[in-house]
Amino acid sequence: MPVETDKDLPIVDAHHHLWNLEGALRYPWLASGEHLWLGDYSRLRRSYLPAEYRRDTALHTVIATVHIEAEADRSQQLAETEWLTRIAAETGMPNAIVAHAWVDTPDAEEIIAAQAANPLVRGIRTKPVIASGPGESVRGEKRSLQDPAWRKGLGLLAKYGLSWDLRVPWYHLEEAAEVCREHPGLRIVLNHTGYPLDRSKEQLAVWRRGMEALASCPHVWCKISGLTVKGQPWTLQVNGAVIRETIGMFGVDRCMFASNYPVDGVKASWNWIYTQFKDVTAGLPPEDQCKLFADNALAFYRITLPPKA
Repeated sequence: MPVETDKDLPIVDAHHHLWNLEGALRYPWLASGEHLWLGDYSRLRRSYLPAEYRRDTALHTVIATVHIEAEADRSQQLAETEWLTRIAAETGMPNAIVAHAWVDTPDAEEIIAAQAANPLVRGIRTKPVIASGPGESVRGEKRSLQDPAWRKGLGLLAKYGLSWDLRVPWYHLEEAAEVCREHPGLRIVLNHTGYPLDRSKEQLAVWRRGMEALASCPHVWCKISGLTVKGQPWTLQVNGAVIRETIGMFGVDRCMFASNYPVDGVKASWNWIYTQFKDVTAGLPPEDQCKLFADNALAFYRITLPPKA
């Protein structure tokens, strides 16, 4: 059967979002409809719930999903987790949650402990302050990658048995690797392929150095997702080399595919993105394909699937 129509390959979507814009949770980032990297994303200003996700993924075999905090108003970080837990009980998805918590606030440990008490929560995504571009710097700012209080606070995640979803753009990857080395006992996964959003030769070299630095840390994994380049379509001509290089640097045992849906839907359908993932890995052994599409995400996020009937 051609890879493009292979429905049998099991998939664990390691990074997606849900939101109900008619509910109590607020999502300030959706208000503007314009993003520095994605461009116009006004189409995202609508509710996105499990029924639509399942329609989007119907041509593939999704066996589990991981919900990553969707940047709800930070005063509602626990409420978002509670809402997702109810959604999971009602619909059977998501199968794991990466919640939000700051690690440098006076109540950080209280919030992290509360998130960790939820049986679906496997990790935390807490974002450092980033510069606006590769020629800028935020060194010295609170919650930057150099902030001692923030760096120390990451230790709370390991204390409560949680992983860290790391999200920074390509020009911060080498700095992020320094932070990761300070926490060898913390399971870390880099989001969105390190966001190589500028594909110029010069900036790809910066991305590559950072990815190699992170890949040298055995406790750091990588999600292949977020491959959106402003002004360009989602094609393997644009993204294939980046995918292959990432797998080459981290290895098939520390990479996992993810949709970043519905956000990456501004560029392509879920079906198109995963069809391309299947195409670019078609030459790999079946056991390696299973690792990239499902097994690694199951292991990293400690997801136990129910026994088959």
